[in-house]
Amino acid sequence: MKTRPSWLLLAALYPFGAGAAAVNLFFASLIGSWVGWRVLTPWEAVFWGALLGVPATWWFARHIARLMAEAEGR
Repeated sequence: MKTRPSWLLLAALYPFGAGAAAVNLFFASLIGSWVGWRVLTPWEAVFWGALLGVPATWWFARHIARLMAEAEGR
């Protein structure tokens, strides 16, 4: 069953998805510095988190919409 999330649900969840992606990218770059990779600046992490937050939010919102439809018995 494919349930499309509403725009309101996507708008409500996007700040959390983008924020989580940015924090995870920043900390992953810190761990990568142990093997010689470059550490992302906080602004780079926010930029990439904003981009990666879109698909992450879409996937999570679809999951929430599916759970809501299941709870309503659709």
